[in-house]
Amino acid sequence: MRIAALIRSRMSSINRIVATVDSHHKLHIAHPCFWTDPITGSHPSPFTIISTADLEAGKWIPRRDIKIDSAIGSSSGGRLPAPPRLDDHDDDAVPFDVEKYCIEYTRRLEAKGRFQLCIWPEHCLVGSTGHAIVDVVFEAMNEWCRHTGGTVEYVVKGQTLWTEMYSALAAEVPVNQETSFNTQLMESLITGTTQLLVTGQALSHCVNYTVRDIVDHWPKDQMSQITVLRDCMSSVPGFESAGEIFLADMEKAGVEVKLSVEI
Repeated sequence: MRIAALIRSRMSSINRIVATVDSHHKLHIAHPCFWTDPITGSHPSPFTIISTADLEAGKWIPRRDIKIDSAIGSSSGGRLPAPPRLDDHDDDAVPFDVEKYCIEYTRRLEAKGRFQLCIWPEHCLVGSTGHAIVDVVFEAMNEWCRHTGGTVEYVVKGQTLWTEMYSALAAEVPVNQETSFNTQLMESLITGTTQLLVTGQALSHCVNYTVRDIVDHWPKDQMSQITVLRDCMSSVPGFESAGEIFLADMEKAGVEVKLSVEI
């Protein structure tokens, strides 16, 4: 695998590895099991688009048996946060309305102009094999640790049930501290960086929007410090055009787009 080969071939010159880890739960807002057809009780198929209009028309509804514990305040201790309020009610005595939340969520998501709510196949479920770093890359990263004395930094994203997080730096609709823009990570990437190499999956989505967030905050006269290695990533099948548009946009912005053998 090219990412592993890159790490092994540049073992001494790589001074930092930051690995993002998509970390989802089964009842995530973008997973089928979160939603039901109110007539049949069935769940939406993967890649179904759920719009605000669909929710207002009652075409899909969030599961009414989703357990909501208003006493849970933060996920920092390993517990899931309480669902955020996107309405005007801050009074805990007012019952949390899941359907109202979802309508407001999709409205805010669509207002950004990037996405509608897309239902994805279940993926990166915490505790599953799909949640792990690919073996050959994980082995190469561990070799880097042994060789350099460095430690891989893991950035966990997507664990909040109530919002989507394509970028590793912020959710599409930030709903709590964990999903707000990660200023600390962004500043650490800028400080002392002479070359930032970007690899991973998927070109069309997580790489795409993570790098767009980085570029938005990177010094404009130093954009060539960022290099996207296009042979070390691929798009989700069916979304190839999004990956190509991203690469073209990056080149226009001054980001280097190269093959790993050109490094």
